[in-house]
Amino acid sequence: MATGETGFDDVTYDLVSVQYHALKAGHDYGQYVRDAENAGRQDIADFFGRTMKEDSARAAQCHEYMKELSGSSQSGPAVT
Repeated sequence: MATGETGFDDVTYDLVSVQYHALKAGHDYGQYVRDAENAGRQDIADFFGRTMKEDSARAAQCHEYMKELSGSSQSGPAVT
């Protein structure tokens, strides 16, 4: 795998990026759930809740992949 200026290979960088954005969105979605509930729109609150769970699962999957890569020579010097 190619290693960019960061010292991380492209795939690891991409996983970190997806994980960050999934976790950030999950944090924001909590407010969206509250906003929808306050507006009396439980259907939309439920939608935001499902979206939050999906992003949480996505972040967890990224974490698992990064654990796999950290034990290999494919990840570059910043991860090993």
